[in-house]
Amino acid sequence: MAKDALINRLKTLTAFRALFVTVLLGTFFVFDIGYSIFPYPHQVLYLIIFLYALTIAYSLMLLRIGTPVFAYAQLSIDVLSAIALIFLTGGIESWFSSILLLIVIAAAIILNKRAGYIMATLSSVFYGSLVDFQYYGLLPIPFNPMLTERDFLYNIFSHIFALYLTAYLTGYLSSRLERVTNRLEKKATDLRDLALFNKDVIEGMPSGLFTAEPGGKVLLFNRAAETITGIERAAALGRNISGILPFIDRLEEAQRIEGAVVSQGKNKVIGLTVSKMHDASGMSTGFIGIFNDLTELKKMQEEIKQKERLADIGELSANIAHEIRNPLASLKGSIEMLREDTLPAGHKEKLMEIALAEMNRLNIIITDFLSYSRPGAPEPVVFDLNQMLDEAVGMFEQMEAQGVSFERKFSGRLEIKADPQRLQQVFWNLGINAIEAMPDGGSLTIGTTNGRETVEVSFEDTGTGISPENAKKVFYPFFTTKNKGTGLGLSIAYRIIEDHGGKITFQRRSGGGMKFKILLYKDGIKEAT
Repeated sequence: MAKDALINRLKTLTAFRALFVTVLLGTFFVFDIGYSIFPYPHQVLYLIIFLYALTIAYSLMLLRIGTPVFAYAQLSIDVLSAIALIFLTGGIESWFSSILLLIVIAAAIILNKRAGYIMATLSSVFYGSLVDFQYYGLLPIPFNPMLTERDFLYNIFSHIFALYLTAYLTGYLSSRLERVTNRLEKKATDLRDLALFNKDVIEGMPSGLFTAEPGGKVLLFNRAAETITGIERAAALGRNISGILPFIDRLEEAQRIEGAVVSQGKNKVIGLTVSKMHDASGMSTGFIGIFNDLTELKKMQEEIKQKERLADIGELSANIAHEIRNPLASLKGSIEMLREDTLPAGHKEKLMEIALAEMNRLNIIITDFLSYSRPGAPEPVVFDLNQMLDEAVGMFEQMEAQGVSFERKFSGRLEIKADPQRLQQVFWNLGINAIEAMPDGGSLTIGTTNGRETVEVSFEDTGTGISPENAKKVFYPFFTTKNKGTGLGLSIAYRIIEDHGGKITFQRRSGGGMKFKILLYKDGIKEAT
């Protein structure tokens, strides 16, 4: 690389030398400038021919040699040629002494700062010697008799000073330029390596990736994106992204959506994440999107859900059988004893009461089970959630639960679109559970948090709480730790919130008790996720 750069510089030097000689020849002979006043005009012609021949030789030797030694040799010969031209055109009165400055500049640029100083020294020695010899008559060069010894000395001094100053300035600039060039070359190499790395990373990603202008025009489309969408990169670039992924209405920051596309005759489910791109100043430059084919994953999820449903059905059937067996056993025993008709009247009355109670218990179990298994679609309307909760707290207060206090953490109107009757059932179940968890008294705090698109309802009690081993079974049908009840209350609440597209979660409080949180969408029923 360094040798190629040196050869290119020497080619430039050779071209400038040929240009200088041509200009010198043209002005000297064509325009007859200086021909009558130079001491040796014919010898100047020989020097021009010699320089032409030398330039041709340099051109032939350049590609074979092209070393720093060859460059030093050329520059040294150039110094001697310039001294010869100065000698032939008047010595101290020559018009061409400034050529030495050009040679020093060329040396610093072509080689380095050191070469500039070497050529400055060589030029100073030869030029000073030439002018000295001219003054003392050792060289046959006539000069103006008005010039004194001081003039000669000052001429030599000014030339030497100019030569070294030129060497210093040019060397400094040349070294700075070389350092900057090296840094730029390194930066360029790093950028090329980084670009190749980025390209390898982008093309090697298993996920589809695109970048788009703010208006949605696609700028980048990787190999995985081609595979997922079935659209070639050449066809995708320049198109609007909505034409490739039609489920995109408009690009937004921090967007996470799923949608379907048809690729090669197959329906695919695509999961897409979109983020904004920014430049160094923080200005938005467009969007970057990463997407994956979720078709197989969705199939696996459906298979898992199906297996879970089958397992739940099996467990639910066992629980139903267990819950129904006990009241049936009581009914059977009571009826058999009544059939014997040997019991006193008071005993018969008691057995009839037991039978009716067990039948009522069976009816409650069946009713709750039907509410859980066939809840029906929600019927959303717009209503004031805070008012509903306030009415629920009023009903809890009427229960006269011993030692239980109630606190409201909501105020004003909070309108949402949901099924009020079914949500009322959820709030009632949560409230009753919280009150029953505080047999020795405590406090129940009911509050709401209003978000931009969602609302959160919280039930926070100071009761006995839920043990870690039972936490996983809280929403299981027929699971209960109480002596009475079907164990379907929280299961029904979970099902109702799920049908609304919301979420119900719980956590243990550090001071004891539990906190249940319900997340709902304010503008209507959302698809359950």
